[in-house]
Amino acid sequence: MVVTRNARLNLRLTPADDELIRQAARSTGTTVTQFLRDSAIARAHEVLADQHQFVLDPETWDQFVAVLDLPAQPVPALVELFGRDQQISR
Repeated sequence: MVVTRNARLNLRLTPADDELIRQAARSTGTTVTQFLRDSAIARAHEVLADQHQFVLDPETWDQFVAVLDLPAQPVPALVELFGRDQQISR
């Protein structure tokens, strides 16, 4: 499915901020538009995620807390993954 991007945002920047954003976009190999869009969307998700709240009745809350208090269980796939030698390649 092709999504048409036709909504616009305009913003004013200092020359220093403009250059900083352009440098960051170049360093990530993206256009300024793509860099700003990706950055703004990621930040919007962060901000909104922090504003959600759980509303639970007392019994459900007690069950939720009991589950959180259980000892962590290892996930075999993650144990194997983190046991591998780390290799960084470009």
